[in-house]
Amino acid sequence: MLTVKQRLIGTKQSGFLTYEKQAMLLLAAKTAMAAGICYWLAQLAGLQDGYWGSISAIIVLQSNVGSTVTASRDRLIGTLIGAAFGAMFSFLGTGIWPYLAAVITSMITCSLLGLKNSSRLAGVTVTILMLVHRTGSNWTMPLHRVLEVLLGIVVALGISTLVLPSRAKLRLRDGLAQEYLLMGALFEAVLQGFRGKPAENLDRVWKDVDETVAANSQLLDAARNEPSGGPASLEALSLLHQFGRELEDTLKALRLATNGSSEGDGYVARLEPELGRLAADIERGFQYLAGCIHRWRFNEPPAGLVLEDDIAALEAKMAEIRPAGLDFPQSEILRAYAVQLHLKQLARLLRSSRIETSKTVA
Repeated sequence: MLTVKQRLIGTKQSGFLTYEKQAMLLLAAKTAMAAGICYWLAQLAGLQDGYWGSISAIIVLQSNVGSTVTASRDRLIGTLIGAAFGAMFSFLGTGIWPYLAAVITSMITCSLLGLKNSSRLAGVTVTILMLVHRTGSNWTMPLHRVLEVLLGIVVALGISTLVLPSRAKLRLRDGLAQEYLLMGALFEAVLQGFRGKPAENLDRVWKDVDETVAANSQLLDAARNEPSGGPASLEALSLLHQFGRELEDTLKALRLATNGSSEGDGYVARLEPELGRLAADIERGFQYLAGCIHRWRFNEPPAGLVLEDDIAALEAKMAEIRPAGLDFPQSEILRAYAVQLHLKQLARLLRSSRIETSKTVA
């Protein structure tokens, strides 16, 4: 049995396949199933170009239910708008100018309606309708195209929802737990530089955090379009995502505050062991919160981890050594004050994120 941390950072393996490869194989199998069902149903219904239903199913079926709903909406709206303008402009003839006018009009319409992701699909629909010649009236092909796309969407949604469904909310929950673990590693790497020993992996960890944040933002958008259900509420997930952005901003400020520090900073040394204790507990706080997200249980305070006491102890130490400030360079004093300020902010954000999320979940 592998640890939670291994699973969250993507190193889990089952047999010869990693978790990500299993997800890819499952998506490929579900996509093939949806495409095959679409083509079979189109043949039964006698649709003129039934393969377009299969193409639509392949396009809209995504790795999770929420993303599939989003892609299906964009595909259907784009097809409806493209079919409408393609049919109307086809009455002007089959030349290049009616075709170009239809493409421009359909794409501009999507943009004006705020349907950015549908605009290209509308242009594709116009192209198929006006450049692929078929027998029948100007309204027959658009109607068939809409029916074929609708068939693909319905089948893709059914397969995504009913066959081993992957929920965007659950993936986002694991993604947020991974994000908080990575921010804990980032915090440790930044503090190494503050102690005069720059971490070699700092840039790589920053990149990992940025990539995870971007992926989680996409999952949150998908989760908003996903049918409600499951243990993870959208409100709580959004709250954790917001706290994550505030923590990330504070980590960036902490990195700037540590610039120019060295192992021989005397004023910082006077803040020990209180400063070091707060830093160690903040790192534990990141790990504990990641575990809370993974278990989806936030109502249990961490045993032996009282960040408020750490903050109070550091503030008392700051007041105690303040009279000795004239004995140290001003740059060291300013750096120490900035670092302790950001450490306290991180501690309070970690505490608030657990408490506020606990209230939301409850």
